[in-house]
Amino acid sequence: MKKFLTILSLVIAFASFSALKQDSNAEFKFEKETYDFGKIPQGKPVSYEFKFTNAGTEPLIITKVESSCGCTVPKYTNAPVKPGEQGTISVTFNAAQVAPFSKSVTIRSNAKTPLKSLYIKGEVVK
Repeated sequence: MKKFLTILSLVIAFASFSALKQDSNAEFKFEKETYDFGKIPQGKPVSYEFKFTNAGTEPLIITKVESSCGCTVPKYTNAPVKPGEQGTISVTFNAAQVAPFSKSVTIRSNAKTPLKSLYIKGEVVK
């Protein structure tokens, strides 16, 4: 029984250490993290394409991109982005209501920073 507990302890310790050691070597490097549309006309959707490079040494895999509201729709590179290669995250904002706006898009990935946010802002005018 003593041997079993010793082996079990070693297995648990090794598994814990391995889980801590799994630092990803994929990394986002965006050209811009915030985009200001300025003044845009009401009723006309606008888009911006955030471009990034994988500055890491492993493929960068985006698992999910979520917007802060239904008026903002993200599209992104689905394939893994190899080290040194580029990808995009396109954000379309539906300019329905006259008012200033500030929206965020949250990216989930295997990067060193697994949650990353991008921002768009501007003012919808008549």
